[in-house]
Amino acid sequence: MSISPEILQQFKERMHLGDHEDDNLKRILSASNIALLRACGDYDINTDETFKELVFERSRYVYNDALEYFNTNFLSEINSLGIDKALEEMGDSDATI
Repeated sequence: MSISPEILQQFKERMHLGDHEDDNLKRILSASNIALLRACGDYDINTDETFKELVFERSRYVYNDALEYFNTNFLSEINSLGIDKALEEMGDSDATI
C-alpha cells in the first residue's frame, strides 16, 4: 500500500519536517504501515485515525533510530487494535451463519 500525499504531509507537519526528506519519510511510513497491518489486522491508514496515529508513532521511532522501544511502549495499543479487528471479523462471520 502506498502512502498518500495527504498522509505524508500530516506526518511532516506533526514532526515539524520540511520537504527535503519526502522519499525517506514515505519509506518509513510505508514500512510502519505494513508492519502494523501484520500485527493489528487490515486497517486503512486513510480512514482509521487510531491506526494512523499508531503508524505515525512507529514512524517517529524509526525516524529517531529508536524502533527497538516502540513495541514495548505501544504494546497495549497494538494489542487493542488486534483484538478489535479479531472481534470485528468474528462478528462478520457470525452474521453470515
